[in-house]
Amino acid sequence: MEENHLFPVFFKLDQLQVLVVGGGNVGTEKVNAILQNCPAARVTVVATWFAPELESLTAGFPNVTLIQKAFSCGDLFGKDLVIAATADRELNACIWEKAKASKVLINVADTPGLCDFYLGSIVQKGNLKIAISTNGKSPTIAKRLKEVLNDAIPDTLESVLQHLQILRDRLKGDFNDKVKKLNELTSVLVSRDH
Repeated sequence: MEENHLFPVFFKLDQLQVLVVGGGNVGTEKVNAILQNCPAARVTVVATWFAPELESLTAGFPNVTLIQKAFSCGDLFGKDLVIAATADRELNACIWEKAKASKVLINVADTPGLCDFYLGSIVQKGNLKIAISTNGKSPTIAKRLKEVLNDAIPDTLESVLQHLQILRDRLKGDFNDKVKKLNELTSVLVSRDH
C-alpha cells in the first residue's frame, strides 16, 4: 500500500516570488488560496486573458501583477514557485518541463504526477494553521476533514496561543526546561478528562 511521503512545509510567500500561469477559474482559485493564506504574497499571473473574478480579486493587492500575454520561458526568471493552471494540458506540460529545467518548484493543477508540491486544504484559527493532504488522492476527503476540524477547534484557541507565547517568553531555564514546562501546561489541551 502506498504511503504519503510528502514533507509538510509552510512557505513565507511574502518573501518568495510566485508565478501562476492561467487566468481562468483554476487560476483564480489558486490565486485566491494564496491570498487568503498570505495577503502580502508576491504573485505574478501570466495569461492570455483574465476572468473578471480574478481581476476583481487581485485589485486590492499591490503585490499581485497580472500580465496579459502567452507564457514564455522568461516568465520563470526569478521565480521560486510556479503553479500551472491553464485548461491546456500540453501547455501545462510545457510549463512543467521549463520549470524543472530552471529548478523552480511547480504544481500543475489537477495533475499530481507533475507536482513538486500540493496545495492542501487549510484550517485556520488565528495563528494556528493546519494543512491537510491526501497525497493527491482525494481533495474531497481533505475538504470534509477541513470542515470537521473547523467545527472542532474553538475560535478561542487564538487567545490561548497568545497567552502561551507570553508565557514562553517569560520562562527561565534552558531549552529542555522550557519545553518540559510548556508540555505540562498544554497537556490539558489533549487531555480526555476535561
